Amino acid sequence: ATLCVAASHSINGVSKLHSEIIKQSVFHDEYENTPEKFKNVTNGIAYRRWLYQSNPELTQLLTDTIGPKFIKDGAELSKFKAFENDTEVLTKLAAVKRANKESFAKFIKNESGIILDPDSIFDVQVKRLHEYKRQHLNVMNILADYAYLQNNPDAPFIPKTYIFAAKAAPGYYLAKQIIKMIWAISEEIRKNPRISQKLSVVFLENYCVTLSERLMPASDVSEQISLAGTEASGTGCMKLMLNGAITLGTLDGANIEIKEAAGDDNIVIFGMTTPEVNELKVRGYRPNDYYNSNGAIHEAIDRMYRGINGCTFNDVANSLKDRDPYMVLADFDSYRNAQKFITFCYNDKMKWAKMSLNNIAGAGIFSADRAVTEYADNIWHLR
Repeated sequence: ATLCVAASHSINGVSKLHSEIIKQSVFHDEYENTPEKFKNVTNGIAYRRWLYQSNPELTQLLTDTIGPKFIKDGAELSKFKAFENDTEVLTKLAAVKRANKESFAKFIKNESGIILDPDSIFDVQVKRLHEYKRQHLNVMNILADYAYLQNNPDAPFIPKTYIFAAKAAPGYYLAKQIIKMIWAISEEIRKNPRISQKLSVVFLENYCVTLSERLMPASDVSEQISLAGTEASGTGCMKLMLNGAITLGTLDGANIEIKEAAGDDNIVIFGMTTPEVNELKVRGYRPNDYYNSNGAIHEAIDRMYRGINGCTFNDVANSLKDRDPYMVLADFDSYRNAQKFITFCYNDKMKWAKMSLNNIAGAGIFSADRAVTEYADNIWHLR
């Protein structure tokens, strides 16, 4: 890699944070030697596929409000922001989302027989299964909610459907165990008729672009919960944002730029920042202290030892309690509070629709057209 930097005329990361990490740590010496080589080009997506092709109802609403130019120029989406306080447009936007959720639920029922409740919050985490992406933080929160509902089955609880999809390298044992654990939770909850009306977990099989094109328009919440400083960029977050999902995430990867593009009020950020993560590593991170002092964490990890749907997950539990390299336990309370706030926002339908609209309006910057243009102008120097 160092030879590549020496031989190349230009080096870039794929998000603002990633480019800073490259300069400050990965290639710090090389950056000090030739700072002019280092640039940033934030990733982009083929947004026409994820909007015009995947979400015709939203495309029609955008065409009716801002005209059709956005199909060729993603920057045109910013004009949609003018309608953020238009009750009629917000109502139509909410109706588009509802129709997409119903369509996705029908598709999943036909494909797998699984029943999804379109009235529930569709909370979506779809990405490679890797410890740094922290699907197991999501699982810990689900286990905490499950324990709460077991103890308080009649408590008021806004129904939530947690949707996962992921692949893992064949030799990545712990990732495979986390996949199995998500499946086990989904099965155990499904067998409980009272709790399954309020809490549902679905692991989508054979995740692919065709399935994703159906899921992205139906998603309410976009889970982007990697440990700060570990995610280079991510592009699923951009596809979800474009379709009006609200990002629940850490200040990592492209989330930082989603926050800038959508506005601070239209994203839910939790957890440590990259400097705080690095500071905790220097001080010495002891996950066992969290296990011993936090009842919800203790119960969730003990549940893995006791068994979920007849399966035990000792290796996942030991990893969290003894090593926790991606600081799941350190961010757990913050994540739980962020989940509560997401639910609070969702309950205010107009507020939620406004947040959704601002995400769509801010998504144009993540067009691959823009990314390739930046490469052409600033790196390849094409005329």
